Amino acid sequence: MSLWTWQELNVALGLAVGDAGPDISGVSIDSRTLQAGDLFVALSGDPGPRFHSSFQGARDGHDFLAGAIAAGAAAVLVDREVDSAVPQLRMGDTLDGLWDLARFARKRISGRVVAITGSSGKTTARVYIEHVLGEQGVVHGSEGSLNNHWGVPLSLARMPRDAGFAVFEIGMNHVGEIAPLAELVSPDVALVLNVLPAHLGFFDSIDTIRREKLSIARGLGSAGILVVPDDLDLSDSKHGEVITFGFSQVGDVRCVGIEEGDDWAVRADSSGDALQFRLAEGGRHRVLTGLATLAAVRALSADLHGAAESLCQVQLPPGRGNRHRVDGMVLVDDSYNANPASVGYALDLLGRSSAKRKIAILGDMLELGDSGAELHADLAADCGGIDKVITVGSLMKNLQDRLPPDKRWQHVESCRDLDVVELSGHFRAGDEVLVKGSKKIFWAENFVARLLQQLLAAQRED
Repeated sequence: MSLWTWQELNVALGLAVGDAGPDISGVSIDSRTLQAGDLFVALSGDPGPRFHSSFQGARDGHDFLAGAIAAGAAAVLVDREVDSAVPQLRMGDTLDGLWDLARFARKRISGRVVAITGSSGKTTARVYIEHVLGEQGVVHGSEGSLNNHWGVPLSLARMPRDAGFAVFEIGMNHVGEIAPLAELVSPDVALVLNVLPAHLGFFDSIDTIRREKLSIARGLGSAGILVVPDDLDLSDSKHGEVITFGFSQVGDVRCVGIEEGDDWAVRADSSGDALQFRLAEGGRHRVLTGLATLAAVRALSADLHGAAESLCQVQLPPGRGNRHRVDGMVLVDDSYNANPASVGYALDLLGRSSAKRKIAILGDMLELGDSGAELHADLAADCGGIDKVITVGSLMKNLQDRLPPDKRWQHVESCRDLDVVELSGHFRAGDEVLVKGSKKIFWAENFVARLLQQLLAAQRED
């Protein structure tokens, strides 16, 4: 079955159906990853005043039409007449066109939809929810971390018409960005995973972040359900039914006990219904994600006990705390992103490990505004159980300066200044090494992959 018929494309875009055209098997905005049979949407790179984007000013997607067609694009969506060997659909603004496709795709499914927002852990929560629902129907979800003004509509436009469930992430870094995306997704269940000091450089307070996160409820219909942490202030939020989760005794889905080990065994309660689940990768933050997952499943009226049983099989997305065992040591890749709370969680988990030596390689946490220097220095309080700390970036110098001398290993301005050959030579069996920082610090530089490759090469030589 095609993803889009030619007639559906024209109707969704508000165009007159003229000559016959091809059915479409996928939707792409990137000529490098486009698959044969896809519709190529040529985005301009500038979302206009509605959204902020680190990609604003990037090259126009129309510059890559030839590459998209060579890769097998079946049709193109453009904002001007172009010389094209394949059928073209013309809109005044191709981003508006992508949003039109998203709205049409949302209306044509009868399945249940979940939207997730939060300061940290959205992708992990999405993967958890997708996994547990996968036993109960066809599940469609965002790919990677497509959660902004083009990622959300792209994920919707790729949604098959027979999806039984769909799960979408919604992100932001400025006020006013979540609500329009939530209204586009029109979820049956809206999950606020957490509210943490992330993107503080673009907000005047953590409370402003809270209000922005809660604006996801604007996408809910009258029967929609909001799922939130049990300690989140809802006094000024407009919402309908609410399901809460957490560690306190007041949550609708609450933790009543944890047994730590190689995996974490959790006992939970859902309004008197006893539940048990195991997590292959532990940590209180992941327990909270597990509880949030079960709360969302409850909101969907899906199989709660089946969901709890299957949580132990979830594989973490790359860069979110994945544990790599090499030659008797453990390398923890938590390099995808960072904020003060998530770094605190990661350091707590490292400190609880049974490793002989616990080493943290910590990179700058970005977009914290005027609070950045102090928030980095304050991480010293989370390093009590850590043996050695390597800091990377100008902001992390504040942490290095506050640490006691016996914990300081090295400070560099960029991970490019860390020689992975030299560094790996200092690690030994029994070590556990955490790599954690904002996306631009380690993830964009492929640092963990390079370090892991060197460790594996050294193991083969031995």
